This record gives sequence, structure tokens and C-alpha cells, in this order.
Amino acid sequence: MSYGITLFIVAFGGAVGAVSRFQITNWFIQWFGNSFPYATLAVNVGGSFIMGALMSALTHGTLISPHWRPLIGVGFLGALTTFSTFSFDTLVLFTQGEWLKAALNIIANVLLCLFAVAIGYQLLIKAQ
Repeated sequence: MSYGITLFIVAFGGAVGAVSRFQITNWFIQWFGNSFPYATLAVNVGGSFIMGALMSALTHGTLISPHWRPLIGVGFLGALTTFSTFSFDTLVLFTQGEWLKAALNIIANVLLCLFAVAIGYQLLIKAQ
């Protein structure tokens, strides 16, 4: 695959990921309000799960072709998951004096994302 086509694929995946993140954020704000960054947590955990499953499938080479990595892993997940937003949300909580919420946000994002990536990885190993 040429470099130009790969760039297009990454850009397309990124556009879909960004729009998905925008919509997920709107849904979570409607459902839960904005007192805690639930949407950021949800996309980080979900994206980590998908990344674990993708990397498992690519590592073992039985379910998908490596050509999907630029679209899904780099483009879509790169735009969907939001570590920079997580960092900013946490900073805002700290600056508002919401120390407990900030600490909970850090712990929940790190632990749940690590758990999600491990589960996603293991599920695809077992599916093979």
C-alpha cells in the first residue's frame, strides 16, 4: 500500500473517531451531566478495549490483516481516545478544588483502561 493511501486511511479513521467521540460526549452529558468527565472515561476504556483486541488480532495474525492497523489503531482510536482531554479534565477538577474527583478520574482512567486493554487482548486470544 502506498504512503499516500495510508495517509488517507489514517485521516478517514481519524475523522470517524473524532465524530464518534463528539457524539459520545454529547450523549454522556445528556445522560449524566458534566459534573464528572464520564464521556472521557468511557471512550478511554472502550478505546483501550478495542486496542487490546486489535493488537491481539494483529499479533496472532488470524483474524484481521495488518493493513487494518492504520485505519483502526492509528486513525480511529487515535481520535476517539482522549488522553489529552483526560489530562485537561483532571486539571480542571484540581483547579476547582475537586481533589477527590480528580484523583478518582486518574485512578479510574488508568486502572480501567489497563483492565480493558488486557481483556480485549485476552478475548481475541481465546477466540482463535
